[in-house]
Amino acid sequence: MNLENKVIVITGASSGIGAATAKRLAKAGAKIVLTARREEQLQDLQEEIKANDGEALVVVADVTNKDDMRQVAAKAKSTFGTINGIINNAGVMPLSYIDKLKTEEWDQMVSVNINGVLNGVAAVLPTLMENKGGHIINISSSAAHSYFPGGGVYCATKAAIKMYSEGLRKELAPKYGINVTSIEPGFTSTELTDTITDDDILDMMKDMQEMTPLQAEDIAEAIYYAMAQPQRANVNDVYVMPTEQH
Repeated sequence: MNLENKVIVITGASSGIGAATAKRLAKAGAKIVLTARREEQLQDLQEEIKANDGEALVVVADVTNKDDMRQVAAKAKSTFGTINGIINNAGVMPLSYIDKLKTEEWDQMVSVNINGVLNGVAAVLPTLMENKGGHIINISSSAAHSYFPGGGVYCATKAAIKMYSEGLRKELAPKYGINVTSIEPGFTSTELTDTITDDDILDMMKDMQEMTPLQAEDIAEAIYYAMAQPQRANVNDVYVMPTEQH
C-alpha cells in the first residue's frame, strides 16, 4: 500500500506503540485517526503530527464499547471520506499468577485485548469491503507463542488475536483484497507493565530490567514495513524479539 493520503485508524494511540506508529505513518503521508480514552495525550500527539506537516483526527473512545468504535469509524469517514486501514493496538497486561484469582483483571484483558480488537474490526470492515482493499493490523505478542509465569490469561488473549488474524486473512484477503497482519513483539518498553498489581510478578519483572528492551519505534517500523508492501504481498506475521531476550 502506498500510504500517501490513506486513512488509518489507530487504537491505543495515546502512548507507546500506538503513538510511535501514528507518527511513523503520518511521516509516510497517511491521515491518522487517533483514538484512545486519554484526550489530552491524543491532542498533544495531534499537534505534534500537525507541526510536522501531517494530518490527524482525534476521536476519544473506549475500544470495549461497540458504539464508541462505530463513532470512530463514522467520524473518520465524515472527516476524510473513507477508511483504508486499522491498527488494533489497545491492550492491557495486568499479569498475575492464576492462584491469586484476580478475576477482574482477567475480565479486563479479555474485554480490551480480544473484544476491543473485534470491535475495531467490526467498525471499519464494511468500509474496507466496499473499497475492495485495505489493511488490518492486530497487535498480538510473542506471548502468543510461548507461555511465561503469570501470563496465563494474557498469553491466551494474544494467542486468540494471532488466530483471529489468520482467520481474517483467509476469509477477507482472497474475496475483498484486504490484507491482514499479526504483529508479535517481545518485551517492549511501554506503559503496558504499569497495569501489573501482583507483587510477585513485579519482583520478577525487576530481573528483566537488565535486558535491553525493544522500543515503541521498533514496532512502528515493523508495522510500516507490513503496510508498505504492494497489495499482492500479505505479510502474515511479524515476530520481533529483543536481541537479548531468551
